[in-house]
Amino acid sequence: MQFIYHFSPPLFRMWMLVVSLFWASSVFAGNPPLPVAPINLLRSDKAPAEVTVSGRVTDAATNEALAGCSVVIKGTQRGTTADANGSYKIVVPDGNATLVFGFIGFVSQEIAVNGRTTINVALSASANELSQVVVIGYGSASKKDMTGAVKSIKSADFNRGIINSPEQLLQGKVAGVNVTSASGEPGGTQNITIRGPGGVRTGSTPLFVLDGIALDNSSTGGATNPLNFLNPQDIESIDVLKDASATAIYGSRGANGVVLITTKKGKSGFSTVNLSSSLGISNLSRPLPIFSADEYRKQVPAVGGVLEDFKASTDWQKEISRTAYTWNHNLSFSGGGDKLTYYGSFGVQNQEGVLKGSNLKRYTGRINVSQKFLEDRLNIDVNLTASSTLNNRPPTDNPTSSAVTIVGGAISANPTLPAYDADGNPFKYQSGTNPLITLALAQDITTISRVVGNISPSFKITKDLVYKLNLGVDNSSSVRDLQSLPSAVPQQDGRLETIYRTNRNTLIENYFTYTLAKQDHNLSALLGHSYQKIFVQERSYSINKFPISPIEPIYNPGLGQDLTLANNKPGGFAVENELQSFFSRVNYNYKDRYLATATVRADGSSKFGANNKYGIFPSFSVGWRLSEEGFLKSGPFTDLKLRAGWGQTGNQEIPSKITQALFTSQVSAATSYPLTATGPYPAGTSYSRLANPDIQWEVSSQTDLGIDFALFKGALSGSVDYFNKFSNNILLEVIPSDPVQPAGTFWTNVPDMTITNKGVELDLNYRYASLSGFRFDIGGNITFIDNVVKNSPYTVIPSGSASGSGLTSATINGYINGQPIGTFFLKEFTGLDEKGISKFRDTDGDGIVTDKDRIAAGSALPTKQFNLNTNLAYKGFDLAINFNGVSGNKLYDNTANANFYKLRLSKGLNTTPEAIQYSTESINNSAPVSTRYLKNGSFFRLNNMSLGYNLNPKSIGIKRFISGIRLTATGQNLFVITKYDGYDPEVNIDRTINGVSSYGIDYLSYPKARTFVFGLNLTF
Repeated sequence: MQFIYHFSPPLFRMWMLVVSLFWASSVFAGNPPLPVAPINLLRSDKAPAEVTVSGRVTDAATNEALAGCSVVIKGTQRGTTADANGSYKIVVPDGNATLVFGFIGFVSQEIAVNGRTTINVALSASANELSQVVVIGYGSASKKDMTGAVKSIKSADFNRGIINSPEQLLQGKVAGVNVTSASGEPGGTQNITIRGPGGVRTGSTPLFVLDGIALDNSSTGGATNPLNFLNPQDIESIDVLKDASATAIYGSRGANGVVLITTKKGKSGFSTVNLSSSLGISNLSRPLPIFSADEYRKQVPAVGGVLEDFKASTDWQKEISRTAYTWNHNLSFSGGGDKLTYYGSFGVQNQEGVLKGSNLKRYTGRINVSQKFLEDRLNIDVNLTASSTLNNRPPTDNPTSSAVTIVGGAISANPTLPAYDADGNPFKYQSGTNPLITLALAQDITTISRVVGNISPSFKITKDLVYKLNLGVDNSSSVRDLQSLPSAVPQQDGRLETIYRTNRNTLIENYFTYTLAKQDHNLSALLGHSYQKIFVQERSYSINKFPISPIEPIYNPGLGQDLTLANNKPGGFAVENELQSFFSRVNYNYKDRYLATATVRADGSSKFGANNKYGIFPSFSVGWRLSEEGFLKSGPFTDLKLRAGWGQTGNQEIPSKITQALFTSQVSAATSYPLTATGPYPAGTSYSRLANPDIQWEVSSQTDLGIDFALFKGALSGSVDYFNKFSNNILLEVIPSDPVQPAGTFWTNVPDMTITNKGVELDLNYRYASLSGFRFDIGGNITFIDNVVKNSPYTVIPSGSASGSGLTSATINGYINGQPIGTFFLKEFTGLDEKGISKFRDTDGDGIVTDKDRIAAGSALPTKQFNLNTNLAYKGFDLAINFNGVSGNKLYDNTANANFYKLRLSKGLNTTPEAIQYSTESINNSAPVSTRYLKNGSFFRLNNMSLGYNLNPKSIGIKRFISGIRLTATGQNLFVITKYDGYDPEVNIDRTINGVSSYGIDYLSYPKARTFVFGLNLTF
């Protein structure tokens, strides 16, 4: 809402407010409005009458529209912004007023109106787009001065549609960053990897920093993505720090990269109110090709099974799924003056999952305020967000996948069974369970409340020296209820298990920034201290044997009849970790040509023993802007920069207190308790774990060589990077070889073991804008990456536990010397013998096929990642299209392994045609873990396509109150090209073993949806 008045005396402001309210009431009452003569009396008789000025703001170099450019009447708070076509309109009360046109990265212009009604403006980029501000941690820098591998994505370039977490906003936008949805569940976890995984236990999750607060997302409760508390509408930009020269400023937590999230702030000069609403419609995108009822009737007898035909024809996948609707509403307001700026928002999202019983509700609120004091020497920034998330999940026997029980039952159920009885209730079978009854009897409900906020005062001690304090708090609490209702058919007792979890993360940082600009020399130096404390507590209890009652156990736990400790022993834990850090960074720029950056961070962690609490993580990088050299000044290059950097980051992701000795004291024959304090100890005290003070930080060293370029006034731009990330001192839990060590396992740094990720990233963008207003942008990136494990003293470090009847002790993945992380370590399936029984390759030639004959059969990590983004715009229309894909990776279809083989079909369980692909296979043939179920995981997806139209309020006669109307239609997951025949190739169900990360396993995953979203956005 661009309503702004500006009179200095408070009496005038109050008077105008009263007049405005009275005028509005008159209009709604049907009375004529008050004359405007009293207001005109404030204006000089000699001043020209008010005029309406309109025009278009463009880039002087490319004629591209500058959407979002601010247009402000100088000396007032009245203003507006340019729409997607660069067009603006503003009422100027004084024909002699001056308009100020401002846009980030461009030189502002002040233009006197002089009574004109049309003013078109072409803004010149300040050093082209190279002055774009990039957040780099504890500060910011212009793009042209960057010497590290950093990519900044602004809100205008985010992915559209139903977005639950920040990772989805940047999927496909950044070279070297691979974002994978673990499942299609609303709010499901997103796996994000920056330049490949570098640890055995740590997985690949980077550090997320929200407005200066390093988030701890390890234990927020529930089983969904902990970043769901953020409203994507509040995010202004996401900056990805990829190489060690950029991430080393975060030391121990930067080994997997750093993602900096900056939320929206108010802008001085004008105020706006924005209201947006959207409706999403989702359906199951790729059902599994299980047999229909007619096919089932043919196939069961064909394989020698006994057909039980109940004369119905039921599509069980259709019965457990639905057309799902998502409603999203957001209201935001922002503005400010010279001293105070503000941004506030409130958002509501209600998302149904495509599986019945699945729902995510999120309520978010945010306020960001910045206030200047003491002649602008003191600036105080306050950022606060609060959210409440309610997540309902279908019944599950797997905490990482809500689809296991319900999907497993649906794909195996006899399709000739009826789904409902004559009364419309789920049919109750004499044997087996109707999946719809399972849905009705079991629930997994999690409520998470989270508050994240920080206050950051900064004081300018001198014109060159600034002190800043950052005090942040991140508190979350959750309640998870796993409820099973009592039932007579099927017969089961009611049960309620409740888990309470609290996560409290506090941060205190103090740092000084010194800047020096003297002729050709520019210097910026940073020195600071950080202290972070993380406390996690969990408590749980369970109650059994609830009677059949209209009151659900979750609402009255007292109805439970089994409260004995033997069956319902309370559980819980508490963990407290502390990090203390000292950090410094120096940036130097000579003549805008020669650049250098050096950082060092010393991290101390309470997780490590007395001998190695601190780790030192240095980095340095240099840059040479060749485009500023005389011999290239007249060439086609707008920018040409060479970069080189090296740095180290650390990893401290080990359990708390494992470096300390653990004692057990036998107080009596029936009582024992652990002690970790230092003596004296009572009689009977014994070690259960020895102290381990020498364990060290895991260290990742990375080298990066890069080229940034822009040609033809920035129309063609891009970058090329080569990186080599090398991790050593690998932290691992092993079985002790020392007979003195009483513990069954202990943690250590594995000598000489390394994990290496190296590759090449290419990022290319081209933009074109014609004089007619047509704009065309096309960009893409591709990453080639190789991962390898070397010098491991262990033949195989197992990971990836299999699931299903007869498979529970089997493993799928393994960490093997000379192979990538995520390698599938399997028996090689070679076909069937004359009896129709599976054959496997005998690799050692001893005539017996055992686990020793397993082979490295490929990796779940893609060797190529590719993304393509296109934007078209003409007048009020714009179209954005995003493709993404990977290749060189494989997936293990544990779903098929456990469900789709001939033996199960012969027993009356439904399957897909995969079960009968071998006509000579015996129905007595089992399905052990093997390469038979290892499949190609490559895919190419139309991930996101959004069509928008900016409607001129004047054309429909509502320009008085509304300054902008935008209509959008977005499609998500419109199609995917892949050879994989599961629900979706973009899947990674967590199947870790003893904390060792697994990759590329699909087991009854929550199916992906195809979604269409229709949105309306109003600006007042």
